[in-house]
Amino acid sequence: MKIAPSAVPRSSVSGIVWPALPDPGAASMLAMQYQLEQSQWWTADQLRAQQFRQLHALLTHAWKSIPFYQERLKAAGFDPRTAVTPETFSRLPLLHRHEVQTAGEALLCRQLPQEHGQKYEGKTSGSTGQPLRYSGTQYSLFIGQALTLRDHLWHRRDFQGKLAVIRTHAGSTTITNWGSPVSLLFDTGPAATLDIGASINTQVAWLQEQEPDYLLSYPSNILSLANHCLEHGIKLHRLREVRTLGEAHNPALRAVCRKAWGVPVVDVYSANEIGYIALQCPEHEHYHVQSESVLVEILKEDGTSCQQGEIGKMVVTSLQNYAMPLIRYDIGDLAIAGEPCSCGRGLPVIKCILGRQRNLITLPDGSQHYPITGYLSWMEFLPIRQMQIVQKSLQEVEIKLVTERPLTPEEQEKLNRVLHDSLGYPFHLNYTYHQNIPRGAGGKFEDIISEVSREVPR
Repeated sequence: MKIAPSAVPRSSVSGIVWPALPDPGAASMLAMQYQLEQSQWWTADQLRAQQFRQLHALLTHAWKSIPFYQERLKAAGFDPRTAVTPETFSRLPLLHRHEVQTAGEALLCRQLPQEHGQKYEGKTSGSTGQPLRYSGTQYSLFIGQALTLRDHLWHRRDFQGKLAVIRTHAGSTTITNWGSPVSLLFDTGPAATLDIGASINTQVAWLQEQEPDYLLSYPSNILSLANHCLEHGIKLHRLREVRTLGEAHNPALRAVCRKAWGVPVVDVYSANEIGYIALQCPEHEHYHVQSESVLVEILKEDGTSCQQGEIGKMVVTSLQNYAMPLIRYDIGDLAIAGEPCSCGRGLPVIKCILGRQRNLITLPDGSQHYPITGYLSWMEFLPIRQMQIVQKSLQEVEIKLVTERPLTPEEQEKLNRVLHDSLGYPFHLNYTYHQNIPRGAGGKFEDIISEVSREVPR
């Protein structure tokens, strides 16, 4: 496990500073980090073998304790007395969000193993606005914290630095440490939080006051902050790294952050009901699936696995949540399968996460694609602060804009050419101007929304 020399674990023994002897909780976290340090270098086959061992334990638990899964497992040919094969697993039907919503108590474990600790409950609306209740255990929370720590260690963060967090329901507060799991093991610098509802002007002024080393927020919010700083010549001199979560990335985000602040962006891919799914590679901009916690499938429309470079839907199985396991859960996101990473880690690669089906543009012939909206080509010459593309029909797209002033006819014609090229069709573009474009459910923002069904009239 690689840590900065300053990040020596805190000792629980009076008079002993180094080598430290942590308390039992911290020691368990370090023991998990030791295992994660080893398993990340395993081959894909080694990782898959261990996943299917854990999958057998999970499915056996679901067979015995969760009514919803009993019939599904029986129909798929699952037998607790024999090992789970990929063929058996692939026969299980996908689990969709609406099924999780309607299943209710039938998806909950009737008898939780004592060693997994107490059960907790949560709820999320997600970007779809469809409320979802979920449950987990103390052990599944522990796994999530272990992966949080892995992310910090992968990216060699200096725990003595100051952390600033801008997100939903964060409030406005300052605490003396980074919180769990880092503060469980290490002495850290302070952390400050601000609610995402604050205006961009307020957020920038707050950041100037806080002078953080690390900034965590949603990609769309970071993009607005970076553009504001570029426009007004504002520097965040101590900032070392931007961390993002919760939304698909605008392709321009990394370039804009480097231009505004000279810092990299590190993203994580997670969902409240699942936990961490993938972390950004410490050496590249793609993602590594967290195979010790989740089994990820990227599937084509026909249910077969995507090859490298192909776009498919994300199907996730949570391997350690025994309170409410989500097995072959169609999370609603689209992703591109990646090739093995040159960093040497055997953890599967996701090249990029594209967002949801509703973020695809549908062309009149029924084909769909995720448009790269030419941000870098128009940000230099147009006074646009924020844009959202909403496909209203197979012929019409609304372009919602927040601008310093209305576009001139010449500027609008330039933008038309950029958007027609990225959208892949000469849609009628209807421009509307707004004071602000509100975030969706859960405080997230979507650059592209399609209100068009994929079914195309013949």
